[in-house]
Parts: sequence; C-alpha cells; structure tokens
Amino acid sequence: MFNPFKKNKINEKAIYQILDECTLYNQPFHHFIQKKNIHNDVLDIDLMINTDILDVDDNKKVLEDLYQAICLKCQNLGIHEVNFNVAVAKKSAAKIHRPDSSKKIPTHTSIDKPTKPAPKQKDIPMHPRITHIIAVASGKGGVGKSTTSVNLALALKKLGARVGILDADIYGPSVPDMLGVAGVKPQVENEQFVPIEVYGLATLSIGNLIDSDNTPIAWRGSKATGALMQLYEQTNWPNLDYLIIDMPPGTGDIQLTLAQRIPITAAIIVTTPQHIALLDVKKGVELFGKTDIAVMGIVENMALHTCSNCGHTEAIFGEGGGDEMSKLYNIPLLGRLPLAAGIGRQIDQGVPSVVAYDGQGDEFAQYYMQIAQNITKNIQPFSKKTDNKRIF
Repeated sequence: MFNPFKKNKINEKAIYQILDECTLYNQPFHHFIQKKNIHNDVLDIDLMINTDILDVDDNKKVLEDLYQAICLKCQNLGIHEVNFNVAVAKKSAAKIHRPDSSKKIPTHTSIDKPTKPAPKQKDIPMHPRITHIIAVASGKGGVGKSTTSVNLALALKKLGARVGILDADIYGPSVPDMLGVAGVKPQVENEQFVPIEVYGLATLSIGNLIDSDNTPIAWRGSKATGALMQLYEQTNWPNLDYLIIDMPPGTGDIQLTLAQRIPITAAIIVTTPQHIALLDVKKGVELFGKTDIAVMGIVENMALHTCSNCGHTEAIFGEGGGDEMSKLYNIPLLGRLPLAAGIGRQIDQGVPSVVAYDGQGDEFAQYYMQIAQNITKNIQPFSKKTDNKRIF
C-alpha cells in the first residue's frame, strides 16, 4: 500500500553532489568539510572554520543560511536531519584552503551565492483547485484556535461556500476528534490522499494517519514540515472556495514552511482578552508581517461569560484585548466569541456548535456565522490569482 511518509531511498551521490556545488564565504564548501557521513536519514557534516571568520556576525548568518539551504535540498532526497558539527580553530591551525591571490580565477568560473533568498508569498503559485487559503493562528496555545477554525469552516460551508480544513498541527492534531472522525483513515488513489468528508467539509489531518490517539509524534522540524507539505500537496483536494489551515501554536518551523511554500490568501488571528495571551499573539502577527502574509482580522475568543444560574455576565479574562490588537496593527476585529461550556461540550462530542441539533446549530452558532459573513465580505482585496496550470 502507498505510504506517503515512508523513507525515501537515500541517494548519497546526489547528496554529496549538492555539497560539492555549495560555496561558503566565497570558497568551495568542501574546503571546510573535515568529514561527512550519512546514516539512515541523517547527514552529519564536520566542519573546521577559522575563529576570525566566525567572530563576524554576518558570517554566522551566511553559515546558517547555507545550513537551511542544504536541509531543503536534501529533504527531497530522503534526508530528514542535517547536523553541522563546527570546530573552531585559530587562523594558523585551521585547515582551510584559500585561493592564491596571485592567480586569476578563470573567466568561465562563477561563484554562486550560498543560498537563494527565501520564496516570497507573491511568487508561490496558487493551488489550481483552491481559491482562498486562510491560516487560522494564535501564536500561543490554549486560546481556542482549533475550535474556532472548525466552527468557522462549518459556518462558511453553511453560507454556501465549498470548504476544506487542513490540520497543520503536526505534533498535537485535534481536528479529527472535533469533527468526529478520529480513527478514520483517508483512502489513497493514484498515490494521493482522498480527503475525509464530514459535515460537507473536505478534511485531512496527520491525526487521521497515525495508529492511536496516544501515539506521540516525536519528529524533528524537517520531518514535521515535510509531513505538512505532503498533506497539502499529495492530497486530491476538490474544488474549494476556502481551505482553512488550523495552525499550530508558536512561530517555529511549520509556520515558516507554510509562509514560504503555501500560498496564503490571508491569516486570521485568534486571541483572548488577557494581557499574557496578547504578548504571544503579537509575535504571531509580526511573523506574518515579516513573511508578507496579510492578516485580515482578529477574533477575540472567551470574551464574556454568562452564568447559567444567575445570568450575570462577566469578562473573566479581562476586556479590550481584541480592540487593543485591532488598533495597534490597524486590523479589523471580525468578532467576539463567548466563554461557554456548551461550545466545549459540542466540540468534545464531535458535533461543533454550528452543526449541532441536526445541523440547525446551537445558541452559540450565531457568533461563528457572523464572523464567517465578515470573512466573505472582506476576503476579496486579499485574493490571489489561481494557477490553473499547476499539476502536483
């Protein structure tokens, strides 16, 4: 049976060819290599670099850029981990070959930059069958981002849109449980996943591919980001108006991979009113700004709680968090969601608020429907041109 996460056969010759073609500090990279070794899917490279070179901050950045470039190139050849083991030597002790300045470099020799600049959002081709890709992010965990993602996807579906949801939280996937499809495996046709259809959504998560809810996913960054790209590229997504990507918390490898390889129409930030949550959420907004991803709006979750016994309404987590973010970054507030036990109960049962009571929705569905309407009204300025010629 086709297994998209099986280890690729290691092509050592191709990998070493990549290293031979690299340059570092305008010199052939192999001049710095003391030893290189491939074991299983791990590439170890022992380097000897002059202390005078590494004393310059810009040179450290060049080395880091080269490392990232080698990781990306080798990933497609079956390598899931690259280690640079750098030994620092004094100038007299470093075994670094330097070109003889008295000799001219032949005119046919070209010295390439160590790595290409990271792809920009505007240069990433759109998926041929997906009009808008919306990343729902928070910058931190525990703010109800996944619950919001699932209910917003269902609300957009209720408004008549064709919607899919991709669970990008590789380490802690929760979307399958929230949609009641935990343990359901996707079919594979022509070496591509067929998304699981539930409540009219096309959905896929790494949680649908592992054997148990208790199975920890202890993957290093490169393998996790590779899994994300396979879920996106090796899935036969139907024609969709919206693909909602439920992002993991934080600002790490998966977020950067998404920013550099998946064409995001816009991002939505989920926050709570409390000050500590805003500190981390601001980092998420800043990351999107640095990667040229527009943030179309903010959703303030857990804004108010109404006591089920006495009816008293209280802002348990404080007030004004969403307004503060909106003013600070000049981003519209798409809506506020209440702190309600009913929302949690429905999502735990795999029947989210928007589709509760045989699809009619519970008393909280109206909040998600209002936010979905605001998304459809405001999405057009962020639209990108779909690439109908792209074939995965």
